[in-house]
Amino acid sequence: MASPAFPPAKDASIDPSPSSVPPAPKSSYTSAFSPLTSAFSRFSQWRKSLDLPNPGTVENLQKEVKSTHLTNFMFDGARADLTKSLSMNPAFQVTHSFILGSQVSTPSYNFGAVFANNNVFLQGSVDHEGNVSARMNQGWAENSITKIQTQLSSQAGHSMIQLEHDYQGQDYSLNAKAVNPWPADLTGIYIGNYLQSVTKNLALGVETLYQRPTPEMAEFATSYLAKITSDDKKWIATAQVQPSGILQASYWQKLHEKVEVAADLQLMASPQRRDAIATLGAKYDLRMATFRAQLDSTGKVSALLEQRFAPTFAFLVAGEIDHFKNAAKVGVGVMIESSTLTPEEMGMPPQH
Repeated sequence: MASPAFPPAKDASIDPSPSSVPPAPKSSYTSAFSPLTSAFSRFSQWRKSLDLPNPGTVENLQKEVKSTHLTNFMFDGARADLTKSLSMNPAFQVTHSFILGSQVSTPSYNFGAVFANNNVFLQGSVDHEGNVSARMNQGWAENSITKIQTQLSSQAGHSMIQLEHDYQGQDYSLNAKAVNPWPADLTGIYIGNYLQSVTKNLALGVETLYQRPTPEMAEFATSYLAKITSDDKKWIATAQVQPSGILQASYWQKLHEKVEVAADLQLMASPQRRDAIATLGAKYDLRMATFRAQLDSTGKVSALLEQRFAPTFAFLVAGEIDHFKNAAKVGVGVMIESSTLTPEEMGMPPQH
């Protein structure tokens, strides 16, 4: 009688169960970079433990000084800005601007529109000569923004396009910019900058400009940046130095809740030219008015008063005296804002 047949016994040496499968060997590529990955991880943790603040962007390095001085606010002649809000959420408004009697510019009319929501900012304008300018900001995240700015003009050489991207890290900021780039021959202007917080009060950075107007011409220029901020953020000092012999330094201080002062020094010490301009300015914020005054080393004394008689109506008076040239300029203007929207249409809670 034949013995019963049994299945052959399994050889433990070839058991394919997970417990018996040997671990796969690590890739030589991964093993080669593991020390660098580990070192970078430790470095990132060390930087995070320092709790350094974000230093802001290089573009806004002198933001407080520019807000105090009159450089971006001064005008002469007569001007009027009429703004009408069509929506609040998202924001949408249109503006009519008129300029007459200016010594530095011809009479002009400009129509502009602004649209903005949480992620997108759009701004466009056209003047009476048909010149068009537009600007778009696209926010991909809270710390990553792409910017596009363009200008179309009937005058040769005045049209331009600018591409820009801002990235804000925990303790640094990075920016790349291209002005009139042309991929075929790489002509244009390319700018890159990096600003890093070294301590809680000190930030250091570098900015490089590569200019290529034609395929046969190219120029590099590098400048070095420094920013010092007090613990209470009541004063800020900045400096920008170029190896070619150009220095720009500024100091801003908040003396009071409503009083700010600022100083700016621009120094050029190159073999071709030696020059320096110093500017002092102050800003006073009153209950319904803002007053700015400025004095520089070229003999110019200027002032600007913005008086608000109502939240939607402001009257402006500006004046400048050039003692060295024995000249003077005066400007007056009005700013009127209107809206036909109800509180609900403006995105405000209904009033009961």
